[in-house]
Amino acid sequence: VLGFKDERGDPFDRLMQGFKREKGAATDLDLSAEDLKELVDRFKAYYKERGQEFPQDPWEQLWGAIGAVFRSWNNERAIAYRRLNRIPDDMGTAVNVQAMVFGNLNERSGTGVAFTRDPATGENVLYGEYLLAAQGEDVVAGIRTPKPIAELEKDMPEVYKQLLEVREKLERHYRDMQDLEFTIEDGKLYLLQTRTGKRTGFAAVRIAVEMEREGLITKEEAILRIDPAEQVYQLLQPIFDPEEKRKAKVIAKGLAAGPGAATGRIVFFPNDAVELSKKEPVILVREETSPEDVEGMFAAAGILTARGGLTSHAAVVARQVGKVAVVGCEELEIDYDNRTITARGVTLKEGDWISIDGFTGEVLEGRVRTQPSEVVQVLIEKTKKPEEAPIYRLFAELMSWADERRRLGVRANADKPDQAQIALAFGAEGIGLCRTEHMFFAEDRLPHMQKALIAKDPSERIEALKKLSEMQVADFEGILEVMDGKPVIIRLLAPPLHEFLPKPEEEEKIREIAAEFGVSPEELKARIEA
Repeated sequence: VLGFKDERGDPFDRLMQGFKREKGAATDLDLSAEDLKELVDRFKAYYKERGQEFPQDPWEQLWGAIGAVFRSWNNERAIAYRRLNRIPDDMGTAVNVQAMVFGNLNERSGTGVAFTRDPATGENVLYGEYLLAAQGEDVVAGIRTPKPIAELEKDMPEVYKQLLEVREKLERHYRDMQDLEFTIEDGKLYLLQTRTGKRTGFAAVRIAVEMEREGLITKEEAILRIDPAEQVYQLLQPIFDPEEKRKAKVIAKGLAAGPGAATGRIVFFPNDAVELSKKEPVILVREETSPEDVEGMFAAAGILTARGGLTSHAAVVARQVGKVAVVGCEELEIDYDNRTITARGVTLKEGDWISIDGFTGEVLEGRVRTQPSEVVQVLIEKTKKPEEAPIYRLFAELMSWADERRRLGVRANADKPDQAQIALAFGAEGIGLCRTEHMFFAEDRLPHMQKALIAKDPSERIEALKKLSEMQVADFEGILEVMDGKPVIIRLLAPPLHEFLPKPEEEEKIREIAAEFGVSPEELKARIEA
């Protein structure tokens, strides 16, 4: 609302956490009325330091909050979010003004976020978290690490029983996995909202298949629930090599919030993640994340937070965009000023390598080698049998439904026999395009193509073309053999010839290639620009 957040997060949260440490308070309820008055004075002082007086008129406060929502539509992170999720810029946003109940009223009050199924794995269980004596933002903001929803059965058995009933009712009505927010005020359960829950690719496939089996949706609906570009893609991503992982040193453990395996260099600030990720994979390490961090989160290979739970901002965004995430890693000490993290006696600095396991929540020192996903191990590498691969079996069942209903044949692009083999394993009915020029970009072939273009002596050109011809025939034979009678469309040389040569401004490369083929740099440059 106020625009005071920076890369380190919300300054009011920092003031609150520092004040609680100063007073020895574990929760908000441990603060006395006098303590809260003192904290409010500190908030107002911070506000005044920014050149403003905090408005005392509640209507002014309300309209300030409403205006901030509408302004947020055009901020950088909202634009980045829309671009990632293919949301039109002209759709606009809205504001709901809602009377609230108080989860921080007393010890018999609380707040929570729940999913009707596990959004990471798709398992058919109530999944979520809650905090006693807290308001809703405390759960999703990651300021405190909440309790797993199953523990609510012990704290408030009647409320937990009601939640289980609500879970079933919502799924029967909406016929999809729901993400709901609730508040408990003095022992009474209130539902604040429900919406279709974000989920990983693993969860999306499992939920779609199992809901069809349960009779909630049809096979056609199950197929249409899966986003091929995002969710099927996640099923094909690598996992850690078990042997390599056993050798690695575990330095911390948090909550597994986004499945998969990620290795990268430590970065602490979103802008750095965007820049450094252009060169190498990075792991974004934060106390907790907020919407201001989304561009850095999109750029990172993985996300690691010291606070927050499985329904925190970091966890929800990671699942939505298919990022590996470990959250609520409380043993992690983050020093933003010195750009270091410390856990279990190990201190790592920005730029050091770490690995995070989004299946187990483990944080590992250094780089850990990955191996292909379960689907790839079954279909391509043949190192796993289908009966040993539950994720693959769900994937295969869903794809068989799609196959039964499709009216369009699918062929693949492939320029080499190994690519054709992969395409065939994933169900391609042929090769729709074999691009001849791509065969010549390989490291062992490009020099021959360059020689054919540059050499002055016609006999040298003929020799180079002969070698290329032999390689090309071998590739064509390999592709046709793999496809075993299925159609293969071959495109002859298409791009301008200069694509096989350096750009005019690449002076060093021009000198190297000119020397290799016995022409002057000037002659080669003239050939490139011709």
